[in-house]
Formats: sequence, structure tokens, C-alpha cells
Amino acid sequence: MGRSNFLGTKFTIYDSQPPSDAAIQHRGRLSRRFSAKQVSPTVSACNYSIATISYELNVLRTRGPRRMHCAMHSIPFSSIQEGGSAPTPTSFPQSFDERPSKAKEPAVNISSSVSGPSREPLVLKNKAPRWHEQLQCWCLNFKGRVTVASVKNFQLAAAVDPSHNIPAAVQETTILQFGKIGKDIFTMDYCYPLSAFQAFAICLSSFDTKPACE
Repeated sequence: MGRSNFLGTKFTIYDSQPPSDAAIQHRGRLSRRFSAKQVSPTVSACNYSIATISYELNVLRTRGPRRMHCAMHSIPFSSIQEGGSAPTPTSFPQSFDERPSKAKEPAVNISSSVSGPSREPLVLKNKAPRWHEQLQCWCLNFKGRVTVASVKNFQLAAAVDPSHNIPAAVQETTILQFGKIGKDIFTMDYCYPLSAFQAFAICLSSFDTKPACE
């Protein structure tokens, strides 16, 4: 599902299937189209690079959340614009017993085969923490969903350039948040245009040791 560099600062998320425009995930609902031919027990011969996650040095060190950037190669930036949509898979494995191929599989970068401004990938960035005077620490507003301080806690929103003319409400929307609620217990909340697989893969990257960032 993912690979990282030696320092744990860069991760690549892979999927066995490319995103398809045949099934479109619209805001508020999910539309899927299936046929008997689409559900196949055949294991894919390729790995498709669907996202790249980068962690940067945080000047707050362990006192604040890490700096993150996630380039979602499989989700166009237009997905957060009015009338936009995000592609979703049209088929799923027939059985959980299927085993991935042991041979080295070629990796396909989806973004390299897509061009044009309408296919600019969506980039997510971490929300900056605010200083809490009473607690004397840097905090994010998880609205009660996260209760334990941890360097692994984060909130991601769309990285938007002023020229994109995206409404402020959309820019402030938390697309993915992840945080600690107990010993070895974390909670994950995500929304459109991320899928559960994409959100979970991003959260998993937070657990890896990052000596260059801490």
C-alpha cells in the first residue's frame, strides 16, 4: 500500500487499480457501476502511484503537529471546485484471500499520464496550530474528537492558491483529521473527496519514525 524513504519523510501510496472516470464520487453521494466482467479474481500486474506524502521539519519540534503535504495524484484539484467530482474504483477484489504477486511490480505514476489544468492534482496541507494561552501549548480544534496530545495528531485541508477563487468555507474545510484518544487508540475522520483507503494510508504514514522531523 505504501513505501517510504530512509528518513521517513516521504511516502508513496500505491493502489492495485487505477482510478476510473466511469464511477464518479459526487459531493454527498457515491455512485458506482458494476458488471460481472468488472469483478475479476485476477491480481493486477501493476502498482499505481496515487499519492505522495511529504513531511517537513517543524520548528515547534515535538510541541506541535508535523508539517505535511499530500499530493493526491488520483484526485484532480477540480474536485473541490463547484460541480467538481472525484474518480472512484469501478471494481473490487472478489475475495480477501487473493494474494498480491510476489514478483516486482512496475509502478505507474498516474499524474504523469494526465495533463491540462483541469487535471491538476489536489494537494492537501496540514492546518497550522494555534497557541492556547490557558494550556500553554500549540493546539488544533478537533471539536472533541481528539483528546490526547500527540505529535501524530493532524488536520489536513486543501492547499489553495488565491488565483483558484475557491470560497473561504471550502478552504477551511478539514478533509482529513487524525488524532489520539487513548493508549494506542486513534480516531480518523475524513470526507469528500478522499476515499477510506486514501485517508487510512495517509494516517498510517504518521506512525513511522521521522528522525529528520523530530
